Amino acid sequence: MGPAEGVREPIVDRAAVMRVVSGLAVVAAAVLVLGVIWATRREVMPPGDDPGDVVRVGVVQGQTVDGYLRSSATELAALTDPSAPASTDTWALVSLNDYVPPSALAGLLEGAAVAQVYARVPIAGAHTQVVRIPVYRLSSDVMSGMLDAALQRDQEQAEYEQLSRRLGGDDANRRARAAYESAARTARTEADAYRSGCACVFAAVVRAAPAGLQAVAARSGVRGVDPAPEVRQLDRAEFRPPQPEQEGTIPAEPSGSPIPVPNGGSAIASRTPAPILSSSGAPVTSNSSVVSDPSPDSSATAPEERTAVPSATDVSAAQGVPSP
Repeated sequence: MGPAEGVREPIVDRAAVMRVVSGLAVVAAAVLVLGVIWATRREVMPPGDDPGDVVRVGVVQGQTVDGYLRSSATELAALTDPSAPASTDTWALVSLNDYVPPSALAGLLEGAAVAQVYARVPIAGAHTQVVRIPVYRLSSDVMSGMLDAALQRDQEQAEYEQLSRRLGGDDANRRARAAYESAARTARTEADAYRSGCACVFAAVVRAAPAGLQAVAARSGVRGVDPAPEVRQLDRAEFRPPQPEQEGTIPAEPSGSPIPVPNGGSAIASRTPAPILSSSGAPVTSNSSVVSDPSPDSSATAPEERTAVPSATDVSAAQGVPSP
């Protein structure tokens, strides 16, 4: 027998090993960075900032307006019952019988601190956007909010007209062009109305003692007062006032409803509005307890809260025609 052959060493691709090691190092570093970011975000997130923890006040889809108003009256009567425990100032949603101008609000809401009002330009055959206007002084702040809304509608009108011109005059774009032109006319009508200080306000959020709320509810022109002692702060509440023309059952929102125009934070029931002061100058806070978000069925959004002039990029989609 000859001498034993030497054991061969395995051939190692050192370049491949280095690539694997480098890849594992990169992955480990990425995991570490993500862990640090996750831990940091958990630390800086304020407690109780769950977006689902929002109180909803007002009428919702599937509910009758008459039923809502009766329920509101029953709640208010319970608060003002002499045998009931003494109650402090309470937030409430005031709905009006008609659209009124800013000058009419002081008389209707006398005795209550007003935090915000809701306005809409009622145009026959058109859905117009509801605007939330923060209030510090009646009625100058309401008028200022209307002028801001008018400027927004001016911009929307210009955008719709520009989109209409881009489509040209051929028949293939006729439907889309007509939709843009209609939206532009609606925006122009809204802008003119707001600039004139129109009779467009139909609801308000106020704060007062139960007796003060009862006095507001008893006034001619007030449709209902919905007390909401469960509201702790306005930026954690959504208010859904019925519009004056609404009766019967609030229907579900049509699936083809156009998307609202962005409104710079003034859209109805904004979840994160800027801090608001009441008309008395007091911060809008309450000592009542926080109420968690109700079940999905009871918190359904009333369609009127999002009825709006269609946005410039969504008019064609709402009309079933391709975007330009």
